[in-house]
Amino acid sequence: MSARYQVIHDTHYQYATAVSLAKQLAHLWPRDCAWQRCIVRELNVEPAPTQRRDELDIFGNPLTRLAFERPHEALRVEARLDVEILARPLLDPLQSPPWEDASAALSYSGAPLSAEVLEASRFRFESPAVRLKYSFVDYAEDCFTPGRPLLQGVQALMQKIFREFTFDATATQVATPLLEVLEKRRGVCQDFAHLMIACLRSRGLAARYVSGYLLTQPPPGQPRLIGADASHAWVSVYCPRQGWVDFDPTNNVQPGLEHITLAWGRDFSDVSPLRGVILGGGSHDPDVQVTVTPAGEVAVAPERE
Repeated sequence: MSARYQVIHDTHYQYATAVSLAKQLAHLWPRDCAWQRCIVRELNVEPAPTQRRDELDIFGNPLTRLAFERPHEALRVEARLDVEILARPLLDPLQSPPWEDASAALSYSGAPLSAEVLEASRFRFESPAVRLKYSFVDYAEDCFTPGRPLLQGVQALMQKIFREFTFDATATQVATPLLEVLEKRRGVCQDFAHLMIACLRSRGLAARYVSGYLLTQPPPGQPRLIGADASHAWVSVYCPRQGWVDFDPTNNVQPGLEHITLAWGRDFSDVSPLRGVILGGGSHDPDVQVTVTPAGEVAVAPERE
């Protein structure tokens, strides 16, 4: 089984005053995975950058560096993708090792660690957006009872966050502390992913932040609209037997044919779609539009009021 999508991620900045110099980092091209392949990828930038370099970041994600050394009053970065998603193998959570064994396997005990375990271990520690607190241990206490299989416990945590938290786009900002998210029980996909990661890492488990896109469905009888989608985020946890396994706490599902993976890192700060530094510009907010269209379908422009 497979699915194919066209994705347009359009970011537009209109600055209050001219920007004289700027440097931007873009995570807008999908990484190669066993479950997906990118058939076409284009990155259109206006104005044209004075320098552009395509490379891989420290986590193996495609990264584009852009430099602008001429004054400009606006910036538009548009990624166009054609991606095929393949079905992932079904895993039995009960066949995973006890969560305590998984945590112990990631700890250094004097014996040499395999390259796979060393790679996973860097996703066990604090990162800029994910702090390790006893509050997160306590919150997930009922999910990780003694001897419980790791993936069963992670699944229970995903279900708990989905059940107890409300999606609210106005409740948080990028820098809202996780303890505040935990207290208010409201947020967006980025918050829920960070919270789940904090609960896992606080128990010595390895968990990484995954950014990408999710196919959304228009209301019955309505057309698919241009710009109606958004970037999405979920979690991947390392299991010594099964490798990395993904969980989406916002939707209470394990990612499959409707999830498109862009990049992964320790948290959002490692893989934000577009970030940088500018000289000048004054006040400005980005206008971001994301459109995910299944192959064979056409999205239409929304009606203007």
